[in-house]
Amino acid sequence: MGVIQIDSVNVLVRSQELPVFARLGSHSRDLIPRATAQGDLFEYWGHAAAHLPTSHHRLWRWKMDASVGGPWRSIHDLRRRRPGYIESLLDRVRSQGAVTAGELSERTERKGPWWDWDDAKEALEYLFMSGQLTATRRSSDFARVYDLPERVVPEVHLRAPTASRADAHRQLLDLAGRSLGIATAYDLADYYRLQLSECKPYIEDLVENDRLRRVRVEGWKDSAYLHVDAREPRRVRASALLSMFDPVVWNRRRDERLFDFHYRIEIYTPAPNRKFGYYVLPFLFDERIAARVDLKADRATGALLASGVFAEPDVNRPEVARALAGELRLMAEWLGLDTVKIGRRGDLAEPVRRALARR
Repeated sequence: MGVIQIDSVNVLVRSQELPVFARLGSHSRDLIPRATAQGDLFEYWGHAAAHLPTSHHRLWRWKMDASVGGPWRSIHDLRRRRPGYIESLLDRVRSQGAVTAGELSERTERKGPWWDWDDAKEALEYLFMSGQLTATRRSSDFARVYDLPERVVPEVHLRAPTASRADAHRQLLDLAGRSLGIATAYDLADYYRLQLSECKPYIEDLVENDRLRRVRVEGWKDSAYLHVDAREPRRVRASALLSMFDPVVWNRRRDERLFDFHYRIEIYTPAPNRKFGYYVLPFLFDERIAARVDLKADRATGALLASGVFAEPDVNRPEVARALAGELRLMAEWLGLDTVKIGRRGDLAEPVRRALARR
C-alpha cells in the first residue's frame, strides 16, 4: 500500500489496524508499533496523517522544507507574540528527550473543540510538519510523542539523498500507480494528496518512461493509466471488511467509478440523519462492494456489535451473508471478543444472523 492512514477514533479498533487486518487476517495487534520501534515506519502527512515506510523519508523532505518558515498564519502570529518560543521547544526536546503536547501545555481552562490548539501544540505540530521533529504514538491514549528524527528514523534512511521536489513527485506517483493498478490522473494525485495541477507533467514523464500506459476504461469519463506492474487476474476472490480510511475506498469518486458504490462517512452526521450508522465499514466480496456494516466493539460485554447490516443492490444475499458472517467471526476472534451480535437494522441483518447460527 505504501501508506496507512491514521485516525484516532476507536469505536471498533484504531482505524490504521483495519487495512492490515483486511489483507493479513488475524495478526499480532502490536505489528504497527513494533514496525515503528524497529525503524520500518515513520509518521508524516502522506495522504493524511499516516504511517509511511522510513525508506520513503527522502521522498517527503520537499514537503518538510516547504513548511519551514511557517506556512500557517497562526505560526506567524505565534512568532510575533512569543519570539524564540518555537526554537526553545526544539531545544527542550533535543536536550531532555521526547515530549507530548500535553506535557508542555500551559492551558488552564478545559480544552475546546478539535483543533483547539494551544501554543505548545501549535509549535510542536509546526516542527513536525517541517521535519525538525518526528512523532510516534503513546499506547495509552494515542497522543503524539514528538522526538528528533535521528532518534526514530534509522540513520541509513536519514542519510539517503534527498529527492528533489520533481523526482519525489515522480516516485510517489509511480508508487501510487503500483498500489492502485489502474487509475485516473486524479486518483494518482489523491493517493498521496498531491496537487493534481503539479502532477500532470510528472504523470506524462511516467508514460514516456513506460511506467504508466494510457488506457480507456469503459464507463469512465476520464482517461486512465495502467501501471507496468499491474496484474490482470482472470478473477478476483476476496472477502474483507474495509476501514473508511482504507486505500480501496478512501477516494469517494473512485468508489463510484470502480464499484458503483456511494460511500460517505457519517461519524459527524447527527444520529437522526444517518442513513447507515456511526462507524460503517464496506464489505468487499470478490470483485465488488457487496454490503456495509455498522460495527462497534463492546469490550465490556465481550461482543462485536453489528447494529446494522445492509446489502448493496443486486447481490447474492445468501452467499454474501455467509461470507460476511465468516469475516465478522474472524474479526471478533482477532479482537479477543467472545461473540458477534447482529442488530435489527438493515436488509442483510437476518441472513447474517442465520449464517452465524449455522456455524
